[in-house]
Amino acid sequence: MSAQLFARRAVLASAVLFAAFVAIRTTASIAQPAAGPTSPIGKVESVTGSATVEHTGDIIVQASLAPGEVAAKSGDAVYLGDIVKTGLDSKIALVFTDGTSFKIDSNARMELNEFVYDPKSKSNSTLFNLQKGSFTFLAGSVAKTGNMRVETPVGTMGIRGTAPHVEILEDGTVKFTTLVEENKKNEQTKVAPAPQRKADNASSGRPQVAPKDEALAKKIDICRGC
Repeated sequence: MSAQLFARRAVLASAVLFAAFVAIRTTASIAQPAAGPTSPIGKVESVTGSATVEHTGDIIVQASLAPGEVAAKSGDAVYLGDIVKTGLDSKIALVFTDGTSFKIDSNARMELNEFVYDPKSKSNSTLFNLQKGSFTFLAGSVAKTGNMRVETPVGTMGIRGTAPHVEILEDGTVKFTTLVEENKKNEQTKVAPAPQRKADNASSGRPQVAPKDEALAKKIDICRGC
């Protein structure tokens, strides 16, 4: 075989291989669906004063949102991973797709860590991280059809359906208050910061609840890692 004929066949084979490679890449790109925008998990119901919502990087890209903290206004959507903050003399109200609602007072911070809700499912779950400030919330469908958890600096509350008020004090103490509907009486318990727990509480992983707070404990579990 002459060198010229061999060279022609080599060029032809290379062209065929290149065309096949391009066809495979094109087919793969067509078959792979484009990622759509992430669905919001709730919205801002009202704002008084100055409040912001900070979106995560993935949400910014997928939902075409502005980066960094954005001044919150009524009707704004909130997404998984968002961080909600209020300034001095400010308030914000949020409502989620399962009906859960939060009223957040001034100088507060809340992170939306987990939200899985399907009206037809019995395995729904949420995790909201209350880091500082004062919060009042009304549990929605997730608390009745799954696992609603609210994390605080001293532990995690498992909510089974009630309207708690959570206040995180400057010294790290967390105060829980709720209206016990059975007797229309306010019940209250204070939980000290984790490093100050007594030995018996540390071993059980649960803050001690006084006898007068047993009615409250029926509606709220407080534990670490629940």
